[in-house]
Amino acid sequence: MTTSTSFLGDLMVSIADRGRSLLGMQGGHGDSAGRTDVAALFEALLSGRGEASGVALAAEILSVWQKLDTDGRRAFLTTLAERFGPDRAKLDRAIEIYRAEPNAKTIMTLHKAAEPRRQEVIRRLNLAPHGTEALVRIREELARHLKTHPDLEALDADFAHLFSSWFNRGFLVLRRIDWTTPANILEKIIRYEAVHTIRDWNDLRRRLEPSDRRCFAFFHPQLLDEPLIFVQVALSKEIPAAIGTLLAEDREPIAADEATTAVFYSISNCQEGLRGVSFGNFLIKQVVEDLKRELPDLNTFVTLSPVPGFAGWLASQRADEESAMVSAQDRAALALLDRPDWTEDAGKREAVKAALIPVAAAYMLKARSASGKPVDPVARFHLGNGARLERMNFLGDLSPRGMKQAHGLMVNYLYKLDDIETNHELFATKGEVVAAPAVRKLLSKAAAPKQESQKGKASGSQDKVQAASQGEVRAKEQE
Repeated sequence: MTTSTSFLGDLMVSIADRGRSLLGMQGGHGDSAGRTDVAALFEALLSGRGEASGVALAAEILSVWQKLDTDGRRAFLTTLAERFGPDRAKLDRAIEIYRAEPNAKTIMTLHKAAEPRRQEVIRRLNLAPHGTEALVRIREELARHLKTHPDLEALDADFAHLFSSWFNRGFLVLRRIDWTTPANILEKIIRYEAVHTIRDWNDLRRRLEPSDRRCFAFFHPQLLDEPLIFVQVALSKEIPAAIGTLLAEDREPIAADEATTAVFYSISNCQEGLRGVSFGNFLIKQVVEDLKRELPDLNTFVTLSPVPGFAGWLASQRADEESAMVSAQDRAALALLDRPDWTEDAGKREAVKAALIPVAAAYMLKARSASGKPVDPVARFHLGNGARLERMNFLGDLSPRGMKQAHGLMVNYLYKLDDIETNHELFATKGEVVAAPAVRKLLSKAAAPKQESQKGKASGSQDKVQAASQGEVRAKEQE
C-alpha cells in the first residue's frame, strides 16, 4: 500500500509541476501568493482546464492558504461559503422544469443544480499533492470559527458530506499498533490519547508491549502516518470495575491465551477535521473479529467507559429542588460530594455510593435530551452500536478528570455478538436502553422520574454535557 500510494503521490506532484509550467508559475508561487485573489483562483479551478493545469491550480490555492494568517484564512473560508453556493439562476430553472414535468431526469437535473459550487471546488482541491490532508487541516481551522461565524456552517456541512464518502469503511485500513510501530506514529498515539493520558514513553510501553495488551488504529491511504481513530484493549480473565487496576505500573501481565475477556478501555478520535465522520462503530466490530481470530477463547467483549456528562447533570439535579430524579434523602447524602476528602472516609463513601449509584442508573436509563435520546454521549454511541449497559462501577476512575466528570463513576457496556443487531434496533426504533437486570433493578431505589419535566431539564443542561465530553466522547458522538 505504501509503495503504490507513494507512486501516486509522486505522479500528482509531477502533474502539478507540469501544470505550473503550462500556467507560467515555473515551480513556485513567490511572495505574491498570499495576495492572490482567492475567488479568481476558485473560478479558474472550476473553469474546466486540463488535468495538469487543474492540479497546479489546486496546489496554488493550497499554497495560498498556507501563507495566510488567521484573518486571511477566515476570509478564504467566507469567500468559499458565500460566493460559491448553488447557481441560483440554474437552480430556479431546474425547479421550474421539475414542477412542470416531475420525473427521474428532472430530479437528477434539480439535484445537480442544488449542489453548491464549493463542493466541486473542494473535490478539485483534493487532486493536489497531499490535498486530502490539507483539506482535513482546513476543516480544523473552519471548526475554530463556527461559533463566532455561523454563516460558515453550510461550508462545514459540505466538508462533512464529502469526507463521509472519502473516508468510508471501504478505504480504511486497520493496523495494529505495538512497540515496533514507527516512532512518529507512536508519538501521535501519545498526543492523541484523550481518555486516559499517556504520561511518557514508559507508560506507552506498558500499554503496548505486554502480551495481554493490544492497540488498533484506522488509517487512510492519503494520511499514511496519521491515525484517524485508535482503541486500546486489555485482555483479562474478568470484567474490570476500575481503570486503575488495568493501568497500574506494578500489575502482573497474563498470557494472551489465558484471557477470556477483551476490554475496550480507551477510544480516541485523532482528527478534529474529520469530526462527524463515523469510525468508532466500524473500529469496534473489526477489532472484535480480529481478536476472535487470534484468540478463539475470548468470549466476552466489554468496555470500561467514562460517563463524562454525569457530574454536570447531577449538579443541575441537586440544584433543582423540584427534581424528580433526586429525592430529599439522596440530596442530603450527595451533599458529601462537595467535600474534597469524601473518598478517604469509608462511612462517607458508603453513604455516597448508596445514593449515587441508583441516581446514576436513572441518568443512564431514563434521563433524556430534548431529542429524546440518552443524555450521556458515550451511552448514545455504545447503545447505538448494539451494546448492553452491563454494570455501574462506583469510583472506577479516581483520576482528577474522572472525579470531575463523573465523581469517579465508570460503566461497562457489553458487546454480545448474537444480540448486537437486536439491541441496535431497539435503541434506534424505540429509544430503548438495553441493560442488564442488575442495572434495571437499581431503578427501584431511585426517585421515580417524571418524563415530561425531565426532558426539558435534561435539554437545559445539554450544553454542559457536550462541553464536558472529551476523548471517547469525541470518538463516539458521530451523529
